[in-house]
Amino acid sequence: MINRAVLEVIALDARDAVAAQSGGADRLELITDMAADGLTPSRETFGRIRAAVDIRLRVMLRLADGFAAGDVDALVEAARGMRAEGADEFVLGFLDPDGSPDLVAVERVVAEIEGCPWTFHRAIDRAADRDAARKQLAELPGLDTYLTAGSADGVDAGLPTLRAEAAASSRGAPGYAPRILVGGGLRLEHVPELRAAGITAFHIGGAARPGGWSEPVGAAAVREWRERLDA
Repeated sequence: MINRAVLEVIALDARDAVAAQSGGADRLELITDMAADGLTPSRETFGRIRAAVDIRLRVMLRLADGFAAGDVDALVEAARGMRAEGADEFVLGFLDPDGSPDLVAVERVVAEIEGCPWTFHRAIDRAADRDAARKQLAELPGLDTYLTAGSADGVDAGLPTLRAEAAASSRGAPGYAPRILVGGGLRLEHVPELRAAGITAFHIGGAARPGGWSEPVGAAAVREWRERLDA
């Protein structure tokens, strides 16, 4: 399907991954510790998931809750280890205390992943100036996606921003070349408006788990999203 939307699902383990692929996910975001909003999984977990599914995997590079980089040497080491394990897509993003992208941290990690494609995650929703942040990050190699709800308060609050950024992307505004991947309080009822605005990528976590975060991804839940996006 030429206009098929991308569906990315959060996976914590191989069981999640298999269910998500069965339900029609195109890509997985691999994390651990959802209580901290998603941290870097172990190399062993990555290996088990890579062996279990054949869809694309984006690995989170984040070692502590919040959007500060923390120990950058440890982040670089985590990136190096995941590359050695075979990871070739990533998720990262750090802000300084003023709410601007922490370019020192981001550039060091991006250098370590050697041009692999990566997502700047929802740190963009906490940036002091979203437009300025995009322009600061625009020339970094491999950046092809922003995971965003349009607002730190979630998609309901962020819809006007998402529509505006989709329009900026469609007209080729500087800093808006990376794809918009919508996630963060995303619900099925948001899909028609977002698709109408030109959004072509969607990210779900809790929405893929009918039993909540204590239960695994449900293939049927993912399939419902797949069918709605393809409708």
